[in-house]
Amino acid sequence: MLLGAVLLWALNVTVTKYMFEHGWLPLAYGTIRYFAAISLFWIFTYRREGSFRIAREDWRYVAIAAAMIFCNQLCFVYSLKFAQASTVSLLFGTTPVFVAIVSLLFRLERLTRAFWVGAVVTFAGVALVAVGAGGGFSTSTKGNVIAVGTALTWACYTVAIAPLMRRYSPYRISAVVLAIGWAPLALISIPQVSHQQFHFGTLVWLGFAYAVVGPLFLTNILWFTAVNRVGAARAVIVNNLQPFFGVLFALVLLSESLHPLEIAGGLLIFLGLYLERRLRRQAVAAATPGA
Repeated sequence: MLLGAVLLWALNVTVTKYMFEHGWLPLAYGTIRYFAAISLFWIFTYRREGSFRIAREDWRYVAIAAAMIFCNQLCFVYSLKFAQASTVSLLFGTTPVFVAIVSLLFRLERLTRAFWVGAVVTFAGVALVAVGAGGGFSTSTKGNVIAVGTALTWACYTVAIAPLMRRYSPYRISAVVLAIGWAPLALISIPQVSHQQFHFGTLVWLGFAYAVVGPLFLTNILWFTAVNRVGAARAVIVNNLQPFFGVLFALVLLSESLHPLEIAGGLLIFLGLYLERRLRRQAVAAATPGA
């Protein structure tokens, strides 16, 4: 189930890029897709739990999470509008680093020297990806910057829902947070929705249906069911495969290509994540009596 969720998320990057190459406008795509997914979540959650109630003291977390979902969707669609799906997938690999930094800023955890070593290597990889995509503020480089924003906003969302996850099911959180985050997205999408043409071929409509059901609805069921069975630590390890599969899908299905510097940057991003975990384990082992 973990691997299935990761594959669905990874393929979504390629599918979304394909949607934009075949007539979908970014904001129109985002708002209609999210409306369809929210409808599924509300039906599923109500049948499962019979309530969407969130305690008053928790609404501040809901508001922050919804704001981050709104920003995340803006970054997601425009990163793929301007940059390659393969490059965007590589840059999504920075998400764990941003989660740690955001947690530090809100004093939720202390970061060790191991983390900063991994972070420096990871961001060196981001710099190489940006250079490999083209010098100056070209269209692709702009997309890459926005892709980093996608990783950052997702990290903020992850931190914001942590307190909610201790009290509510992921399905209730998704139903409520996605609906609130969708409202401002729908408002700013009105001009594009009004100009959107819907004369698509069968393959585009199949891709859109996949983008609604797969990465937005089905993955939540697969992911959180699996996490309950195998634990968060193992889930995080599997989730680190998502950028790799995202690049693979883009190269095979969209016939994209990566500059050698982008490949080197992607390897540095993965190396940074590996070093952080390896050094942290060594530090914990050294500090444990009898280890």
